[in-house]
Amino acid sequence: VQLQASGGGLVQSGGSLRLSCIASGVTLGDYAIGWFRQAPGKEREFVAGISRSVSRNPGNTDYADSVKGRFTISRDDAKRTAYLQMNNLKPEDTAVYFCAAAFTFSSIRYYTSSSQYNYWGQGTQVTVSS
Repeated sequence: VQLQASGGGLVQSGGSLRLSCIASGVTLGDYAIGWFRQAPGKEREFVAGISRSVSRNPGNTDYADSVKGRFTISRDDAKRTAYLQMNNLKPEDTAVYFCAAAFTFSSIRYYTSSSQYNYWGQGTQVTVSS
């Protein structure tokens, strides 16, 4: 299983970016997908997640309080791609963003810890200038 994150860059405060996470070697719909971020000197933190497509709660989403209303996670299983649309970006959103996959039937609200995820992408840098 390989995940490749892309779409990061430099943007001004208030701007938008869309991150993509392309999966290979896996049926993406069988996995919950999470986006995490890690800023310099800080621990990796949960940003957003979406449940697997075949479950009791297909496609349910969850967000960190700090990004609710600004970020949207989605998935296109046919394209094996998950997305993180980030709007109204703030300087405190600056970090390396990682996508991750977890083989679980649980609701995504129970999967907000990085230790619960089996596979990780390489990360993409997001820098928001003030």
